[in-house]
Amino acid sequence: MLANVRKHSLQVANIAAQLAQRARSLGFAVDVATVRASALLHDLAKTWCLKNGGSHALLGASWSAQETRNFRLAQGVALHVHWPWPLPQDASICSLPIFIIYADKRVRHDQAVSLDERFEDLLVRYGKTAEARAGIASSCQQAKEIEKLLSKYLKWNLNENTFDSGRLVQRT
Repeated sequence: MLANVRKHSLQVANIAAQLAQRARSLGFAVDVATVRASALLHDLAKTWCLKNGGSHALLGASWSAQETRNFRLAQGVALHVHWPWPLPQDASICSLPIFIIYADKRVRHDQAVSLDERFEDLLVRYGKTAEARAGIASSCQQAKEIEKLLSKYLKWNLNENTFDSGRLVQRT
């Protein structure tokens, strides 16, 4: 794993674990350790796929399931890029894969940033075609809906949290 991917994964795990701990403190049945482990592994196959092609989410999930036999953990790895179904509109939004999707979208490289900052960076780096830009826009919209729902059920304004020292994200 490339060093920058490792640093990114550590920060994603930090945020996902904070979300899971908050959910647990509010009485949700969340296994914080599994959320953290899944988040640490979410980009497990990224380096290999950068060199060889393929879906890092699906390959990483396959490796995770094979090595751990923990299919909940592998689910978070498989789904961290995009939730393929309608988002739950109730408290079931507070779940392992959603925590990892959201945490991943809040981390640019190894820094916690707002969703707007993260997606601006993604557009610059990957938005080379109309199709790519449309995919990024769709992912951004989904991330903002997840943020809204998680904020509601976790009783926590996630948009304003940097997840590091409690400072507020600066709005521009």
